[in-house]
Amino acid sequence: MSRRGGTRTDSYGGRTAGSGRAGSRDLGQLRRLWPFLAPYRVRVLGAALALAVAAGTVLAFGAGLRWLVDEGFAGGETALLDRALIGMLAIVAVLALASWFRSYLVAWLGERIAADIRKAVYDNVIGLSPGFFEVTRTGEVLSRLTTDTSLLQTVIGTSASMALRNVILLFGGTVMMAVTSPKLTALAFLVVPVVVVPILVFGRRVRRLSRDSQDRIAEVGGQVDESINAVRTVQAFGHEALDRATMAERVESAFEVAVRRTVARSNLAAIVILLIFGAVGTILWIGGYDMMAGRISAGELSAFVFYAVVVAGSVGSLSEFFADIQRAAGASERLLELLGTEPEISAPAAPVPLKSPAQGRIAFEGVTFRYPSRPDRAAVEDLSFEVGAGERVALVGPSGAGKTTVFQLLLRFYDPEAGTIRFDGADLPDLDPTALRGQIGLVSQEPVIFSANAMENIRYGRPTANDEQVRAAAEAAAATEFLDRLPEGFETFLGERGLRLSGGQRQRIAIARAILRDPALLLLDEATSALDAESERLVQDAIARLAEGRTSIVIAHRLATVQKADRILVLDQGRIVATGRHDELIAEGGLYARLAALQFDRPDPEADVSEADLTTI
Repeated sequence: MSRRGGTRTDSYGGRTAGSGRAGSRDLGQLRRLWPFLAPYRVRVLGAALALAVAAGTVLAFGAGLRWLVDEGFAGGETALLDRALIGMLAIVAVLALASWFRSYLVAWLGERIAADIRKAVYDNVIGLSPGFFEVTRTGEVLSRLTTDTSLLQTVIGTSASMALRNVILLFGGTVMMAVTSPKLTALAFLVVPVVVVPILVFGRRVRRLSRDSQDRIAEVGGQVDESINAVRTVQAFGHEALDRATMAERVESAFEVAVRRTVARSNLAAIVILLIFGAVGTILWIGGYDMMAGRISAGELSAFVFYAVVVAGSVGSLSEFFADIQRAAGASERLLELLGTEPEISAPAAPVPLKSPAQGRIAFEGVTFRYPSRPDRAAVEDLSFEVGAGERVALVGPSGAGKTTVFQLLLRFYDPEAGTIRFDGADLPDLDPTALRGQIGLVSQEPVIFSANAMENIRYGRPTANDEQVRAAAEAAAATEFLDRLPEGFETFLGERGLRLSGGQRQRIAIARAILRDPALLLLDEATSALDAESERLVQDAIARLAEGRTSIVIAHRLATVQKADRILVLDQGRIVATGRHDELIAEGGLYARLAALQFDRPDPEADVSEADLTTI
């Protein structure tokens, strides 16, 4: 999303993925997959060669059949039959060997290309700005990474090779038909328009239903992702029955579309087969009269029948592949759309190097920002303040005041639409975002625990840290007292999203992660809110030691945690309404005094306290 000069355009096209956009009808989308195939062009050529040899051996059967009937059966020589069997076995051996290489190479290519696309798409998605995920469902991304790549794997690794084989058999068989009997071949091609019309008509319907089916499956994935991730909330509110009903409805919808797609594909295949083989039967009837009249030999008619069956079977198979290739085009578009999405936040061509060591000085100058999902309301407006090196500043205010937005902007998850943010005197857009974030330690209100053991979860803050450094960080965060009691200590798997830990234990793991990072700037979103009194004291002591000599910004929910802050910024509706120390703000009255009166049970000389003041974020 561009926000230069106050202009705002959605770099993601203003679309929510999976919101019913039209799929691609352009098979040219598949050409865009060539960069993924290009590194393996030797294997592609090998597969093509094996495929050509396999198809050629099938066509050789027709010539052998003609020779056998005209020379062997007609001549009554058993020696010719013996040689025919040997020749047939030789052809079969070549066919089997070529088919093995074709099957192995194309299957390898399908798996390899699908794996490369998954990696490429994930590599791009994981670097996209949070604004992208405000308008895109996670389930949609998962569907593209799994269902769509699996479809491409099937098409590239199976369907495409079979289609190419059938193309070779179609053209090769047609040529051999023409060589064997030009008259019968001309009659056969008179029915081509009769076959092509239903392919076009039914193929269009199959294509539309295939796109609908992919969208329905994406909706199912989104429902599963959303409900499973919030399973505790689902169960706490007794929402299982409603979620089951919603899931059943979406699954049935996907099933119904899939059935309609299957019926359309089956109709297409059945009509094509009926028309083709009906035409073949009619042509053979004519050929039988020609043979009895001596205009064609029995061997030639036998060869023509063989080639006609080969060509007819190829056309029937290609009609099915036509539907698969349409689905693959849609899947390619969806994947390449993700792959082509550029992050809003990226490093400049020549980033300004950070000072070494970094000091963590912060400056906001006239900053205004709106979230992509809420463009009609400014999260912060004309916000200006500075934080000196080593200073501890607290952000206080009611829900929606803009406190968390300050953190989002400091981490450069978003760029403001107006104003400037500086880190150690450098504008944030001039810095490499990765280098900037490397100097920031974040402990959020809802800590993220990954599906790994405690050691790896803490080491996430600094992947190069050794075990001793990880343990030291855990001790500083008062986490060793419960980690050492786990069955395997620091090597204990913590469960999906840390479900084996209490809220306070998860918070201490997150604090240990930030301590290990050893950042120049600490961002603490009420880091001790989930701790009991004893653990809170231990962690506050650890944070005090860590924050010494560092810049730190604390989002305060409980005002008791910020009474010792060097400075408190009181925010309301995206603006700073008061600045000072705790005692000064109490004496000054206003919003902070009202919040303090609520939390410390003091009489408030200033009137009513709105419900919005009761909650902070």
